[in-house]
This record gives sequence, structure tokens and C-alpha cells, in this order.
Amino acid sequence: METGQRLPEILGKDQDGKQWTLTDVKGRKLVLYIYPRDSTPGCTNEACNLRDNYERFMAEGYTVIGVSTQDEKSHKKFIEKNSLPFPLICDTEKKLVIALGVYGEKKMYGKVTMGVFRTTFIADENGIVTRIIGPKEIKVKEHAAQILGD
Repeated sequence: METGQRLPEILGKDQDGKQWTLTDVKGRKLVLYIYPRDSTPGCTNEACNLRDNYERFMAEGYTVIGVSTQDEKSHKKFIEKNSLPFPLICDTEKKLVIALGVYGEKKMYGKVTMGVFRTTFIADENGIVTRIIGPKEIKVKEHAAQILGD
């Protein structure tokens, strides 16, 4: 996925089993943030930073949706524990993360594993990607400011 391209129409099902599509958010800008795992320190910091700035996102015409490869049960627990006001898509089959190009080999502590690359896609009102914030750029405790251009 690159800037100028349209996000996939089907985003996936959230923690409540609701299917999300680009049509659902048409007319609003979209923050589609992809994160590795529920309830890990970095992912919790990122989600809470977005939560703490959620009203501002809404006021500026954004819909915020998180995506990881965990299931509904894991997402529900993460949402409840951190009072997250936005949906989390359960990409357990890795369809979306593969389509977006944010799943692959990761090296951590000298070990190679397969996983999700923390990435945020910002799209316009028609689902066209206007900006991508990659894994090396994201500051989990300041992510809202990075997105909103503070």
C-alpha cells in the first residue's frame, strides 16, 4: 500500500462481530492504525494516546479504527481495560495486514519471526491513502500529535 492508493473496501470484523467497510466511513477521514498485539506496553501506550485525543479526532472529521491479528475476546478485554472508544478489527486470518503490506519477517533480539509492523494509514474521505506513518517513525506516546500534525 502506498500513498495515492485506495484502502481495501472490506476492512474486517471488529470486537463485536460488526463488519467494517470503507463505505461505512465514507465522507470522513480515516485513521487506520495497525498494531502488533493487544495489552503489550507499546500497543497500550499507542491506544491510550489515541483514546486521550479521540474527541479531537472526531472534531476534525476522523474515524479511528485499530487493527491487529488478535480475536474478538482479546480485543474486548483490551478495550474494556483501557476504555477505548474506537473499534478494533480482528484480522485473525491476516487478510488486511497482508493486503496493506504490513505483515512479514521481523527480527527481535536476533530471532526472526513473522509479525505485524506497527503502521498507521491516514486516508481521505474517499479512502485514498494520503499519508503512511511507518514503524520506525511512530512514537507510541505521541502518536495523536504525529497524526494531527501538532
